[in-house]
Formats: sequence, C-alpha cells, structure tokens
Amino acid sequence: MHGGSDPTRRAEAAMTDEELFDAARAEGADEHLPHDVVKRLADGEPPLKVFREHCAMTQKTLAAAANVSTGYVSQIERGARQPSKKALTAFAAALNLDIEDLS
Repeated sequence: MHGGSDPTRRAEAAMTDEELFDAARAEGADEHLPHDVVKRLADGEPPLKVFREHCAMTQKTLAAAANVSTGYVSQIERGARQPSKKALTAFAAALNLDIEDLS
C-alpha cells in the first residue's frame, strides 16, 4: 500500500463526494444494485440466495446452470454447507457476477 504518497490518492482525497461520484461514473463504474438487494446483503442474508432471487432464478435453474444439484444450492443458501471454489465460480458465471460478490 502506498499510503498518502500516491499523487492519485492525494487528488482523490481532495475531491468532494460529487466529484468522486462523477469520476467513478466516467470510468465506467456503473454497477447499480436495487436498495432491497443491498439491504438484504447488509442484513446478512446469504449472497447466493439474494443474487439468485434478484436474477429471478429458481434454485433448480441455478443448479442446472452451475451443473450442481438443487439440494447443494439449498444447503449453501441455508448455511449448512460451504460452496467449493469451483461451484462459486459456476454460480458467479450463471448470475453474471464476480466471484467476490458471493463471498
């Protein structure tokens, strides 16, 4: 980490929130999540379930897209099981997300 010596970081620190927002938007940081999705994630709901429902997918549809069983999806969503890295990658691809969004 470069701390305060990085000129870009110093410039960003001097920007207002509006300027930072405009700069992020200009760079293409255009990801928007509905308030209910953000609230559910902040409330601690399982990310896989929140994003699956946001994408209007059933457990069965997601399971088929990720090549896993519906029971496996259910177990992960309930917290009874931890997903493998391979499964997380498949879920992220099926939901058009970054794997980090599901962690």
